[in-house]
Amino acid sequence: GLFVTDYFTRTPRKLSPFRSFASIELFHFHIPEDTVIAVWNLITFKEQGGTFGDQCPDRSITVYFRSGAPSVINPLHTHFPRDTAVPGSFALTLTWTLPNRTTGVFNVTSPLPGDWFLAAHLPKDEGKISVKGLYEECQYLFQPQLIVQRLVNIAVLYPGHVTEQSMAPHNRSCLYKVFVPSYTSRVLVEVLRCRGAEGCPLWLRVRAKAPPLHNSTTLDCREHAPCQLAQDLPFWQHWYYVLVEKHPGVPGTVSFQVTVQLTDCSRPSLARPPFLPSSASMNMPHSFGSAGGLALGDSPPPTSPNDTKHPVPIPVTSHAGERCWPVRPTLRNELDTFSVHFYIFFGPNVSVPPDRPAVFVINLLPVLDSGGVLNLELRLNVSSLCGENVTVFGCLNHEVPLTSGDNTSVTCETETLAGFLLSVNATASLSRLRIPYPQTGSWYLSLRSLCATEHGFEPCTNVTAEVYLRAYLSPCINDCGIYGQCKLLRTNNYLYAACECKAGAGAVQGSSHTLSLLHQFYHACDQPGIVVFCIMEYDVLQFCDFLGSLMSVWVTVIAMARLQPIVKQASVLYLLGAMLLSMALQMDRHGLWNLLGPSLFALGIMAVAWTARTIRRRHCYPPTWKRWAFYLCPGALIAVAAVLLYAFVETEENYFYIHSIWHLLIAGSVGFLLPPRAKPSRRLGPLPRRKGCGYQLCVNEQEELGLVDPAVASINSICTS
Repeated sequence: GLFVTDYFTRTPRKLSPFRSFASIELFHFHIPEDTVIAVWNLITFKEQGGTFGDQCPDRSITVYFRSGAPSVINPLHTHFPRDTAVPGSFALTLTWTLPNRTTGVFNVTSPLPGDWFLAAHLPKDEGKISVKGLYEECQYLFQPQLIVQRLVNIAVLYPGHVTEQSMAPHNRSCLYKVFVPSYTSRVLVEVLRCRGAEGCPLWLRVRAKAPPLHNSTTLDCREHAPCQLAQDLPFWQHWYYVLVEKHPGVPGTVSFQVTVQLTDCSRPSLARPPFLPSSASMNMPHSFGSAGGLALGDSPPPTSPNDTKHPVPIPVTSHAGERCWPVRPTLRNELDTFSVHFYIFFGPNVSVPPDRPAVFVINLLPVLDSGGVLNLELRLNVSSLCGENVTVFGCLNHEVPLTSGDNTSVTCETETLAGFLLSVNATASLSRLRIPYPQTGSWYLSLRSLCATEHGFEPCTNVTAEVYLRAYLSPCINDCGIYGQCKLLRTNNYLYAACECKAGAGAVQGSSHTLSLLHQFYHACDQPGIVVFCIMEYDVLQFCDFLGSLMSVWVTVIAMARLQPIVKQASVLYLLGAMLLSMALQMDRHGLWNLLGPSLFALGIMAVAWTARTIRRRHCYPPTWKRWAFYLCPGALIAVAAVLLYAFVETEENYFYIHSIWHLLIAGSVGFLLPPRAKPSRRLGPLPRRKGCGYQLCVNEQEELGLVDPAVASINSICTS
């Protein structure tokens, strides 16, 4: 056949260490139909300070692949709530081959068409809590590229028609496809009149949605006559691909015929009983009547997800043959983004008769609904059991209803299908199921009741169980609990929701000391554990704590400057500092210059004040060595030690201890650095006038000499009497 190659790329994005699903980078691709191979080229490179990050450490990058919906990522091995079904995905780890660049390749043969999602992140960091802006940050950029190769003009098989085919010696295989509509119970592919070689040296492979693989359903026509391959309960509204492959080493041309038969349970000749079920058999109230009078012999038109005119029949395989049961549609009610309720007509209480299943369909819109959580809840009305030991089983399957099983068991799996099983009885009357990031399309829920006996389960007699059914989409599981918050994230035009802890390691990064009263309340709300106490919004507490921290530095240094004799209104500086610090915190709360800038500015004011006082007095200020030796130098050393602990030693593991030591050191340094309290001037009375002298000695002001309790007065001027 003829191949066409398509190329897709995405903009490079900066990767982050994994802390929650909100820290990953999500990429959305769309693979067209008839694709035989998809190749992802995964490019990663380092940057530091706008240049190549050759000095950056090598950090492994994990990439997740999933078809239909984003991957549910849990590298930290946290626990999901009960009754949560975590869908699987494929993960790939990239290692570095060059100092600043690496490339990985991921091939998928015959990928499923539709939406594919890639998620990438760095490993969880080692717990180092660094100050933002202290050094050039290493950035790891990730760019995925997709190359697909697809076949064009694949031969289409029409049900009931025979297709002639001759396979030349240089050809190994022939590929066909057939479209399977809704209400199809079986697909039968048959190879006829195989000629040109001994026996029939052909393999027959069938697969849904994409061309067959080596592990697809296979039949060796040499060992089976007739060469027929059947697929029960096929996927509805999808292409099925048929591959006829020649055995290796077969010379000459092989001729054969291919035909496909579809079993349609909406036809009266293929469905029993050939009459419309009563309202009771359709699990609806008797007031609903005959549902519009549609006979099973009529071919129902395709219905939209919200079309409620006629119930549509579905197939069920059993020992008694093929039967058709009605499917009850659900009404979609959108309340908000990822907040959708699916209502059942004449519900939410549904009746489950003993002799047939009750089937419902839930339609999830493509792309739009895959970023939330599909929730399903079954609650059994125990009073409706009439004392019988009845168990109601529910099977939730994607894209095809599955109610197969015998009269003694219920299974939600076949060779090609896998579903989710729920059950309720008199003992456990409530069952829940949560599916994060569900695949879009039609989800079918089949309810069936069986009675428990000594020998297992048996069909019930004259007991119709009543079940409360609730199905809805929510952004997150249980709204992320008490100590989490549900975030709505966006990647280009794709929306998805994820949980993020309100308190934890992410919240402590960039925290600093404080002398404010809200400090204890902030750290009580900042704990990563279960015991968290928040008197108000976390963001408000964090702002107040950071503002108090910076104001404590500002006020301490301005007080050390002793500006009162120079600037009579020194309180203006306190007010100006509060305004500037508030503005800086609103711009970047965790930046290095938010702490360093005001501190340096205050130190500059103090240096100018001390220099002016030194020049005016003609000696160093503070003037005494005791003030330097016992107060200023120890206080400065303690403060520097605290800053070094905060900037280079603090990690997530030792945060509680190092941060407590940081607070103690800063509080201790303030006790050394704050100037002593100024005492009121004590003017000396006039000295006794000496005879023969026209001058008297007086004192105009008393100046602090740098001691905690100054008691020495200096003679500042001599005035005439």
